[in-house]
Amino acid sequence: MYKNQKIFILGMARSGYEVAKVLLKRNNKVVISDAKEQNEEHVNELKAMGATVIISPEQDKFLDDSFDLVVKNPGINSENKCVKRAKELNIPIVNEMEVAYNLLPEDVTLVCISGSNGKTTTTMLTYELIRITGKRVHIGGNIGVPFSAILEQIREGDIVVLEVSVQQLNDIHNFRPNIGVFTNLFEVHLDLFGTYEKYIETKLKFFKNCKKEDVAIINTSIKDVVGDIEPHKIYFSSTEKADIYIENDAIYYKDAQIIELRDIRIKGMHNYENIMCAIAAAKEFGVTNEMIKEVLGKFTGVEHRLEFVKRVNNREFYNDSKSTNVVSTQIALSSFDKPTILLLGGLDRGHSFDELKDYMTHVKGIIAFGETKNRIKEFADSINVDCIVVDKLSEAVKTAYNLSEEGDAILLSPACASWDQYPDFEARGRDFKEIVESLN
Repeated sequence: MYKNQKIFILGMARSGYEVAKVLLKRNNKVVISDAKEQNEEHVNELKAMGATVIISPEQDKFLDDSFDLVVKNPGINSENKCVKRAKELNIPIVNEMEVAYNLLPEDVTLVCISGSNGKTTTTMLTYELIRITGKRVHIGGNIGVPFSAILEQIREGDIVVLEVSVQQLNDIHNFRPNIGVFTNLFEVHLDLFGTYEKYIETKLKFFKNCKKEDVAIINTSIKDVVGDIEPHKIYFSSTEKADIYIENDAIYYKDAQIIELRDIRIKGMHNYENIMCAIAAAKEFGVTNEMIKEVLGKFTGVEHRLEFVKRVNNREFYNDSKSTNVVSTQIALSSFDKPTILLLGGLDRGHSFDELKDYMTHVKGIIAFGETKNRIKEFADSINVDCIVVDKLSEAVKTAYNLSEEGDAILLSPACASWDQYPDFEARGRDFKEIVESLN
C-alpha cells in the first residue's frame, strides 16, 4: 500500500512533515503544501528527499486529476478549497493517522483514547501502566508525536497507545482501535461541527470499525449516547457501581480494591476518572495492583494541564493552557479553594461563558485577553466579578500579578483555543511559563 503513487499532502506542520517522510521512503511522488511559511529545516529535508514543497494560500491550483491520494491535516476543515477540489476530482482523502495505521506490522495492538476532555492525561497514564509490565509499548497521536513519526520503531506484536482527536476521526476508513477508551462527551467544537449531534456522530466513528473481540471502555454517563456498538464494553464511573468505580475513597475494579485515592499523586475527580480509564485498559495487558500503585504514586500529571509553574512572592501560578473549552475550565476552577485570578480568553468560537458562573466561588477577578476579551467582560459584568481587558497574554500575566495579594492563585485556564495568537495550546502554555519566569 502507498507505493509508486502521486500523493498530495495538504497542510504541513509536524504531522504532514512526518507522513511525507514515510511516503517518500516508499517511492511515492510527494507534493506537500501549506498556506503559511514552515520550518526551514523540515522544508529543506523534504526537498532533499525528493518532495515538491509548495507554500501558497492557493493550494487548490496545484491539485489536479493526476494525483492518486490526498493526505489532509486534521486541522483543515471540509470547506477548504483544496478539499472541495479533491472531492470534485474524486481523489480519495485520508489523514496521517490512517496512512500510519495501514502501514502497521502484523499483530500490533492499538489502544486509542478519545473523548472531549482528559485524553492526554489518560493516554500518558495508559502508556506508563502498560510500560511497567515490561511489554514493548509506544505512544503517539494527538499528544504531540504523530503516529507516522513512531511507525519505524513499531515491530510485530507491539502495543501502541494513541491519543485521537475528533478532527482525526473525520478522514479515517480502515482505522480500528483494538481497545478504545472514550473518556467523556461534552458540547465542544461546535464551531467546527455546527451541532452537538454532528459532533457526536463524528466522535462515534471511533468505534465504527471495531469487532466483537475488541474492547470499548466507556463512562456510564454516556452509555445511552454511545449506544449499541460491537466491541465488548467495560464501564467506569465516579458516581455509581460499574466494572471500575469509586467507593469509600478508593478505586475498585471488578469489586476488588485497587488503590486508595490518598495514594494517588494527582487529585480531582476528573483525574480519578482518567485513572480508571487507564487502569481498565492496562488490565487487558496484565498490569498488577502493585504496579498500578507504583505508577500512580509517582505520576504528577501532564504539561499544560493544571501544571504548577512557580511561586512568586507567595503567589502561585498555574498553567492550564490545555483547557480550550468551558467544561475543561470548569474542572480547573473546581480544583481551587483559594482566592484565584483567572486568565481567560483566546480564539472566538462563539460559545457562551455563562456556564462558568457556578464555578466562580473563589475567583476574585478575571483578566480577559485575545479575541474573546470583550465577550468575557460582558460575562464578568453580568455576574459582578471584576474584569480587566487586555490584548496579549503577557499583559494579562503582569496585570494579574500586580492585582494579586499574597496567598492568591493566578490561573491560566483560557476556555478558548489558542489559534488567534498562538499555533497551539502548547505554545501558549510555554509562553505563559516564560512570562511567569520573568517576573521579579
